[in-house]
Amino acid sequence: MKIAVIGGGAAGFFAAISARTHHTGAEVALFEATGKVLQKVKVSGGGRCNVAHDCHEIAQLSKSYPRGEKFLKKAFHQFSTADTIAWYAERGVKLKSEPDGRMFPISNSSQTIVDCLFNALHNLNISLKLHHKVTKLEKAGDKFFLHFSRGDQLAFDKVIVASGGSPKTEGLEWLRESGHQIEPPVPSLFTFNMPGEAITELMGVVAEPVNVRIQGTKLQSSGPLLITHWGMSGPAILRLSAFGARILHDMDYRFHVQVNWLDTATEHLLRQHLEVEKPTFSKRQVGNKNPFQLPTRLWLYLLQKTGIPLQKTWGELGKKALNRLINVLTNDLYCASGKTTFKEEFVTCGGVSLQDISPATMQSRKCPGLYFAGEVMDIDGITGGFNFQAAWTTGFIAGKCGQGI
Repeated sequence: MKIAVIGGGAAGFFAAISARTHHTGAEVALFEATGKVLQKVKVSGGGRCNVAHDCHEIAQLSKSYPRGEKFLKKAFHQFSTADTIAWYAERGVKLKSEPDGRMFPISNSSQTIVDCLFNALHNLNISLKLHHKVTKLEKAGDKFFLHFSRGDQLAFDKVIVASGGSPKTEGLEWLRESGHQIEPPVPSLFTFNMPGEAITELMGVVAEPVNVRIQGTKLQSSGPLLITHWGMSGPAILRLSAFGARILHDMDYRFHVQVNWLDTATEHLLRQHLEVEKPTFSKRQVGNKNPFQLPTRLWLYLLQKTGIPLQKTWGELGKKALNRLINVLTNDLYCASGKTTFKEEFVTCGGVSLQDISPATMQSRKCPGLYFAGEVMDIDGITGGFNFQAAWTTGFIAGKCGQGI
C-alpha cells in the first residue's frame, strides 16, 4: 500500500509516522510545498516548543478549542495528553509542566522535538519530498492521483491531508474541488492594536489576573494581560481573539476593550474594601501606596488617567476622586483598531468543515480513503500547547487510515 501525507508540519509528521507504524508494509511519502518543515514547532514557545498542555480531563481539555470542541472530545479518547507524554518519553524526550500548565521538553529547546520527529521519520524509512506543492487531488477508482506544481503526478492508495491553515480561501480551493465544504478562514490568536492609546507607553508591563470584555458582545476572558508597544497581548487577549475570531473579523477589528484590572472585583465590593482598609493608610500618598498589588508603572498610569495627584494622601481623596479611581480600576476602556499576527505562529479559524470528517477515523465522509489532520480542518485552540495537541491527536488517528476501527 502506498500512502501520501501532504504537509510537513507537526500534524503531517505525526500522521506519516503513525501511518508507517500502523501499516508496517506500507510505502509512506511526506510531501512539503516549501523547502522547510516543522517551522511552527521550531518557533513555538519562544524556541522552547510548547508541546502540549498538562490537562488530562478530556472534557476540560476539549473546552480549549473554539472550533472543534465536540469533534476533539471524541478524538482525545484515542490519543490524549497522556499519550503525547508517553509517545515522546518512549523516544527519550521527557516533558515538563510549568505552573500555567504549558508543557515543554526538559531541554527547553524546540530542536529536541524537531530531532525526535526527524529521527522517527528516518527510522521508519519514510521519504520526505520538499518543494512538492499539490495543486490538485483526483480519485479514479481505488487510486488517488496527486498533481504537483512541478507538472508531474503520482498515484496512491490512501492520502492524508495535513497542509495546515490557509490565510485565504483560495489556498483551500483544491480541497473544495474534491467535494468538501470549506469554512472561510479568518485569523485567530492575534493581539489587539491600540494606536493613539497612551497605555502603550507601558510596554512590557504584565498585569494578572485581569478580566477583559469586548463591548457589544458576550466575549470575555480572564488571565494575564501584556501591554505592548502596539496595544495589548497576553493569554487573556489571545483567548478573546480565538473565541471571538469571526465576531471580531465581522467588526473589522474595530471595537472597545473593557478591562477590569482587578479581575472579578465589582465597584460595590471595591468600595466596601476601601472603606474598611483606607483608614489604615490614610496618611500615605496615593502614588506610594498601591493597595491592589498592581504593577507600579500601571498603578501610576491609572492614577494619572483619573487626574488624581500622586502626592495627595488617601485621606484627602474626596468621593468624586474615589469614584473615578474605582471606575478606572474595574471598568477601564480602550479603543482597538486592528490586529497583529505573527507569521510563524499564525493560526486560522476555518478550513475543511468538520461535518465532512469522521472524528473516529479522520476520514472524509465525501471521499473514502482520504483523511485529514491538523489545522487544515476547522479546528483551532487557544494558546498554551492546545494546537499542537490537536495536531498530535488528529495526525495519530489519520495515520491509522481506519485500521482498528
